[in-house]
Amino acid sequence: MIDWINKTTRKLPTWPLYIGAALYPAWLFWLALNGGLGIDPVKGLEHAMGEKALQLLILGLAITPLRKHLGLNLLKFRRAIGVVAFFYVFAHLLVWLVLDVQLLGQIWADIVKRPYITVGMGAFVLMLPLAVTSNNWSVRRLGPRWRKLHKLTYAVCLLGGLHFVMLVKGFQLEPLLYLGSIILLLALRIKRPKPSRVRQSA
Repeated sequence: MIDWINKTTRKLPTWPLYIGAALYPAWLFWLALNGGLGIDPVKGLEHAMGEKALQLLILGLAITPLRKHLGLNLLKFRRAIGVVAFFYVFAHLLVWLVLDVQLLGQIWADIVKRPYITVGMGAFVLMLPLAVTSNNWSVRRLGPRWRKLHKLTYAVCLLGGLHFVMLVKGFQLEPLLYLGSIILLLALRIKRPKPSRVRQSA
């Protein structure tokens, strides 16, 4: 089954991911205009974009463990998933800036005074160099440094999960499940030391 999935995905292009990425926000805006996002459509739009971005970050984080432990190879989609995740984070931020806060002076005050916004902005800032270097030219130009730079993804995912946990009011299971999934996927990446061979005495 895994071999069949790998053979099938190798034939699939990545460009439909970008088309789907553009259609999803348009669908959300349509829902917001037609009352499909509840009594506060701006908040509904903001949260939907942020949650979808977090889901994609977790999916991208899961690609290496899936390959390592199950043999499922989705590496060709990882860069596209990361770019789409950044697009959704940026859209999430724009909705908050333009439709929610609106006042420039209030934006900085919220970033400083509200820890969950501080954490979220930290994740966005760390994503900027990742988005800028998500192209073949940067991979060739940076060489081995490209992989080191893109390990910032781990911090981005942790901050994104923490941002969601801090955002909600009271105890809610869903944000904790997201954060727990991130921690688990990061733990699966830890390389276990190989047991040393004990020499048998002659």
